[in-house]
Amino acid sequence: MSREVSSQVVYAIVRAGGRQEKVSIGDLVTLDRVAGEAGSTVELPALLLVDGDKVTSDSKTLANVKVTAEIVEDLRGPKISIMKYKNKTGYKKRQGFRAELTTVKVTGIDA
Repeated sequence: MSREVSSQVVYAIVRAGGRQEKVSIGDLVTLDRVAGEAGSTVELPALLLVDGDKVTSDSKTLANVKVTAEIVEDLRGPKISIMKYKNKTGYKKRQGFRAELTTVKVTGIDA
């Protein structure tokens, strides 16, 4: 007995904030800060599109693909402590960093 299983999973790999993220419709993704207010829409450039068994990676075809997302909120990441120290010289430097982040909800992948 042979059974055919066809998956209708649709997802895209998008470039966002210097990284690549795998997104599908309804996903909440945390990115580096995106300009815009909560509730506004942003468009993310697609690098790869998977629609069931069909995989699209051609740059000309991907130029027509639109991945839209709605900004949910702006937030800040966890605090990172940076300490520099040199022995026998009295040199100490203490610094902190918190990344500016944005949470977005993917609303559509239009091929």
